[in-house]
Amino acid sequence: MVIVWRQAKPEEYETLGEITAQAYLGDGLLAFGEDDGYLDALRDVAKRAAAAEVLVAVDSDERILGGVTFVPDGGPMADIARPGEAEIRMLAVAPAARGRGAGEMLVRACVEQARAVPGCRRLVLSTQRTMRSAHRIYLRLGFARTPERDWEPLPGLELLAYGLEL
Repeated sequence: MVIVWRQAKPEEYETLGEITAQAYLGDGLLAFGEDDGYLDALRDVAKRAAAAEVLVAVDSDERILGGVTFVPDGGPMADIARPGEAEIRMLAVAPAARGRGAGEMLVRACVEQARAVPGCRRLVLSTQRTMRSAHRIYLRLGFARTPERDWEPLPGLELLAYGLEL
């Protein structure tokens, strides 16, 4: 099966939002489950696309397998990016599509996008400790843990930072 990445289309936002929300819920990544306020942000792909780049992985039938938000140069979608850094946010792959390379393709797409941003020297991201499959992708692609940039958006929710020098 061929998987490619591209910019998300507005008519795909709702589908991608639900894939992202269900991936986070299914993996137990939301502290308050269905009542977690972050769920609204995960579902609001249109808002993300207005402030950053939303990329999708699709199969040969144009089915959306997953998506990611690429923040090229700060702005309202950046959590930890500093000047000269781009950021990866909200990477998610539909449970039925996992293990087929869509997640890695989306991270590679973000690396490619970051390298095309003038003055961008580093790509950063935050991840939860339990996202071990994602950690393996990051390490395989050359990202390194940057524990000095770990942070807590909410008390008790520790996010681990990774970075890739471009």
